[in-house]
Amino acid sequence: MANPKEKLLWSIALPGFGQFLNGKLIKGIVFLFLEFLINVQANFNEVIISSFQGDIEKAIGQADYQWLMFYPCVYFFAMWDALKDAGGGKEKHSFLPFAFAAYFVTVGCIYSSNFRLFGILLGPVWLPMLSAIPGLAVGVIMGKIIRKTTGVCGK
Repeated sequence: MANPKEKLLWSIALPGFGQFLNGKLIKGIVFLFLEFLINVQANFNEVIISSFQGDIEKAIGQADYQWLMFYPCVYFFAMWDALKDAGGGKEKHSFLPFAFAAYFVTVGCIYSSNFRLFGILLGPVWLPMLSAIPGLAVGVIMGKIIRKTTGVCGK
């Protein structure tokens, strides 16, 4: 049996893969289906290609934001689910980094067509990806604060 971190990493690679490794075939199929549906409807692969090639304006024009905004929540929930089903995430409130990352990445997506960081327009790939960092940090900090104030250690 693979360890929880391995399953988390496979879920990061593609939502649903961690569930397959956990033997949760129906959940894996659902996450994989949702990933493909959202990806195709949002035109996300083209957006990624344009972003990596440095054509941010083209990426913004290609993105269907109505669909793209679903992606962070499905993506981070699939990661959390794979980790938890594999026996990880046992510490109380350990879901918070995943939830806050999903929120922050969604907000990053919302503002990605016009928000500039140091004068640079990052677009619908780079700004949401960078938004994951403060989201994860806030989630970790909130979890520690909650555990400390409630006196909860472990489960």
